[in-house]
Amino acid sequence: MFRRILSALALVTLLMIPFNGLSAGAAPNGRATLTGNVPPWATAANFKSAANSSDDVGFRVYLNWQDQSALEAMAMDVSNPASPAYGQFLSPQQFRQQFAPSKASVHTVQSWLRSQGFKIVYTPDNNHYVSAEGTAAQAATAFGTSFGLYQVDGMTLRSPKSDISVPASIASLISSVVGLDDSSQLVHTNIATEPSAPPAPAFVSAEPCSSYWSEKQATGFTNPYGKGTLPYAPCGYTPQQILGAYGISGYDGAGQTVAIIDAYASPTIQQDLDQWSTQRGLPSTTVEQIVAPGTYRHPEKGNTQDPQGWYGEETLDVEAVHGMAPAAHIIYVGAPNNFQDLDAALNHVVDQHLASIVTNSYGWDTELLPFGFIKPVNDTLLQGAVEGIGIYFSSGDNSDESQTVGYVTADFPASSPWVTAVGGTSLAVGSSNNYLFETGWGTTRSGWTGTKWDPKAPGTWIYGAGGGVSQLFAEPSYQVGVVPNSVFAAQGRTGRAVPDISAVGDPNTGYLVGQTQTFPDGSAKYSEYRLGGTSLSSPLIAGIMALADQAAGTPHGFANPLFYARLANSGAVHDIVDPSGTLATVRPDYVNGIDASDGLVYSLRTLNQTLSLDTTPGYDDVTGLGTPNASFLDALK
Repeated sequence: MFRRILSALALVTLLMIPFNGLSAGAAPNGRATLTGNVPPWATAANFKSAANSSDDVGFRVYLNWQDQSALEAMAMDVSNPASPAYGQFLSPQQFRQQFAPSKASVHTVQSWLRSQGFKIVYTPDNNHYVSAEGTAAQAATAFGTSFGLYQVDGMTLRSPKSDISVPASIASLISSVVGLDDSSQLVHTNIATEPSAPPAPAFVSAEPCSSYWSEKQATGFTNPYGKGTLPYAPCGYTPQQILGAYGISGYDGAGQTVAIIDAYASPTIQQDLDQWSTQRGLPSTTVEQIVAPGTYRHPEKGNTQDPQGWYGEETLDVEAVHGMAPAAHIIYVGAPNNFQDLDAALNHVVDQHLASIVTNSYGWDTELLPFGFIKPVNDTLLQGAVEGIGIYFSSGDNSDESQTVGYVTADFPASSPWVTAVGGTSLAVGSSNNYLFETGWGTTRSGWTGTKWDPKAPGTWIYGAGGGVSQLFAEPSYQVGVVPNSVFAAQGRTGRAVPDISAVGDPNTGYLVGQTQTFPDGSAKYSEYRLGGTSLSSPLIAGIMALADQAAGTPHGFANPLFYARLANSGAVHDIVDPSGTLATVRPDYVNGIDASDGLVYSLRTLNQTLSLDTTPGYDDVTGLGTPNASFLDALK
């Protein structure tokens, strides 16, 4: 039973971070220190050298919302089905009138930045931030700090060496400053890629593969888990197979708009979607591509730009949404680079209310980011909630992250209590598009030597759906009484549990996408291949929620309170639990990634290998409440 929250502040109470007031004390000469703007990785042990004073620096000075506590209370009330205010969303104009920083505050911040020699680039309509550019020397003087270069995850990243400060006269206006450090370079897409695989301009799924689960049997390979042969991995599921397995029918998303946020913008996305839709027997749609305005285009030198990787992400997201809701309008919003623009792109979508559903398939594999980086994103999410925008984030592809960062943590922004975090599963679809089974997505791999699997099954863990318990955010009220104590005990803390809901994500039972790829001979041509990750799960759920909005006749907005009230322990979701026996599939791959000319390699992929996470009856930290079932849409009306 959903318990109405008494104070919305309780929902976003932090275990560690003092969000309400990052200003912490006075600094010399009439200045105030802003804590929370130095990342945890900027340590003496990681220090490499001083930053070049002439380096370009682009940053955003975020301003505080007016009456933060009232905003949080309203965000919960309009999202809570037990509240008289449920569904009474604000327009962007109403939000700006009630909660946005004043023009006078913006002008004060802009004037100070100009006085320090910075160029003012852009301020959005909601006055959430002032974007500016200058040099590291100017930033050091203006913010009362110095800059160093630090070695982090094989990259050289810039950061202030100490807390920053601003004139005391403007400190109360400022929430944080984003972009002085390079934490945004640590962002990653949640497409599941093969460990140790060489980068290739093109990829083609190898055959033999199955059109549906267990269609083709992998004869000639030993089965370490019992008698009988193992199945070859599916070639990649179609929209019809996924909708059929989840029992979703009767709606097409007409009248709904879904926004997708990534970096860059694929130059071939429209022609790829057209051809992919034809291959699937679906009508195509016009993808509206927007590059977020006023964001800082960081020079290519010295950073880790990856346009090609983001093109694959955009292709997956667009085709996943379109496959679930073929009549929905799709708006793609690309940050002009993956260096530090995604927060601004999210703000643009929300402030302009470009869609009522937003899917994001990227994140950071730790919550240990600068506190001042996290608060502006959370503030944008609050605006989205009061405007009736449902914002979905993939939960990550590294399970509990212990194999990646060395400790157990949830990903951010998926861990925000104002996000609907989407986890991933391994899905078996039958010959008539029927649901056979699902497990939590977690995969180990063993290679075939010609006589045996090596290492011995289950082999080496490679990837799996993100989940766990936040280190930062307290347990939100909508999860109280639904998330079992066993989840908290397994993670050693109580807090916001991730994910909320799930859909297929395992690339070994993944989605068939079509994309123009560049092949080794220099040709660029359309081809189709299997792809997965929670980067698949999130846009699938976003597309299904477009159907839910169509069925209900109104946007659901921030859906978590409704999900936990209506879906927990109900027949409207598949409750994913451990299978009775170990399940596995055999996957062939081309040695060169594109064809059989250099031979094939075979690997055993064992399912449901979820590290410290576990699929249990009811809510669990791999799949959340579960995956959609035939009564899912009706339950949300």
